[in-house]
Amino acid sequence: MDAFNTKRAALIAVNDTPARPSRCEAEAAVRTLLAWAGDDPAREGLLDTPKRVTRAFGEWFAGYDGDPAEVLSRTFEEVSGYDDIVMLRNIEVQSHCEHHMAPFIGSAHVAYLPVDRVVGLSKIARVVEMYSKRLQTQENLTAQIAKAITDQLKPRGVAVMIAAEHQCMSTRGVHHAGVDTVTTRFEGAFKDCAELRERFLRLAERAQQ
Repeated sequence: MDAFNTKRAALIAVNDTPARPSRCEAEAAVRTLLAWAGDDPAREGLLDTPKRVTRAFGEWFAGYDGDPAEVLSRTFEEVSGYDDIVMLRNIEVQSHCEHHMAPFIGSAHVAYLPVDRVVGLSKIARVVEMYSKRLQTQENLTAQIAKAITDQLKPRGVAVMIAAEHQCMSTRGVHHAGVDTVTTRFEGAFKDCAELRERFLRLAERAQQ
């Protein structure tokens, strides 16, 4: 084992998590995949592809560097006693399936019932984006968004719905395009009260018409 790999093994042992590869290592991995696919990484059209791919990964998976709790930490108490549904509809979702690393794209509808305070509307969208920009399953993404809002805002209830098309299903495997996967998560009053759930679902349905 060379000195570099010895140092890496020590870091893994200490932190119990793999050390993050360097950009050079990531670019080398892209070249390996290009060769495995049957092309020549040294041909003119592919010379800069490893750099482009790593830059794209930096954008697609930027959510690993964010903290949803910090995003939701600033709240406002001047709400005149408002305690009904606060809902954002049609938040764009662009994520990647953790099984095939293929994109899934759709929209999220997120609602909560505030208790004495609200959070800036853009912060809810930011939380959706932050969790989306990680390798995900749609089920886990839906649950993570609901949990982050529940834990940080302590509202009376939270509801999340995501509808998305998965390219791991539309461009490979069964090759069925135009199929949406719909997931929901209800916490607190939304989970306990059928009327609130139905209100949320009706509002979400109108956004999709």
